[in-house]
Amino acid sequence: MAENTFMLEIVTPEQILFKDEVQFLVAPAVEGELGVLRNHAPLVAALKIGVLRYKDAQNKEQKIAMSGGFMEVVDNTARVLAETAEHGYEIDVLRAKAAAERARRRLTQRDENINYSRAQLAMQRAIARLRAAGTDIDV
Repeated sequence: MAENTFMLEIVTPEQILFKDEVQFLVAPAVEGELGVLRNHAPLVAALKIGVLRYKDAQNKEQKIAMSGGFMEVVDNTARVLAETAEHGYEIDVLRAKAAAERARRRLTQRDENINYSRAQLAMQRAIARLRAAGTDIDV
């Protein structure tokens, strides 16, 4: 392990999405963004829907859209247990824009059959996916 890196593991119920050394990490914690560098104090944090950013060992910033979970930092290893997670470069932008538009339409309707909290979560997930993909959000 290089002197300024630490191990990052991102795990979903389906797969180990990422496991490698990184220079820094910024995660969407429930209380706000949480930054981690090498030799960070041990912690456990709840994560919300958003974009996790990290700089890899080659000094390139990467983004991952995630739908909440938990993060543990201990002994120069950050473990993210995510409900869902997706690399920004793998996101289908057209599909994410369509999901955001559907959620926006549901949120603007006045219908007692619509679950507004589900529509808000769908909108947040779509926005996180678009941000991770590096796309302008125009919904």
